[in-house]
Amino acid sequence: MNPDQSTPHVVVVGPEGLTADDNHEQDERAITDLVEQPAKVMRIGSMIRQLLEEVRAAPLDEASRKRLREIHESSIKELEDGLAPELVDELERLSLPFTNGDDAPPSEAELRVAHAQLVGWLEGLFHGIQTTLFAQQMAARAQLEQMRRALPGGMAGHDEQPRSSGPYL
Repeated sequence: MNPDQSTPHVVVVGPEGLTADDNHEQDERAITDLVEQPAKVMRIGSMIRQLLEEVRAAPLDEASRKRLREIHESSIKELEDGLAPELVDELERLSLPFTNGDDAPPSEAELRVAHAQLVGWLEGLFHGIQTTLFAQQMAARAQLEQMRRALPGGMAGHDEQPRSSGPYL
């Protein structure tokens, strides 16, 4: 409760994921709007996570390191197709290119770092989406309760069965 008010303070989260009190720039979009193809991003994220587990579990020869590099680079390109330009820019800034030339495969350590970085970024993205959706759901629930209380009679016992006024239906 607010100290100067006797009623609870309800924060309404708009469709952009911002509250009415936020001082964010109006052109900043919610994270849920930044993922244009969520199913594709989730599939690629799951694949990258599994790939990281495989890289940790087995020693890699030159051919497998070269192949993992190709998979990593193509995964990033595919991810970029499912993301809004703001997230594509962020992903490009964070995913550094491999230091070896085009022909030489990256080291195991370099692959592990690159995959772990990408998995961490994707998990942060997924947590941000979940948090935004949860906040929107809670705000909608609070608005619904507020609307129920505003109805005549306050809908205090809205879960109870309505009472019949007589023996007739």
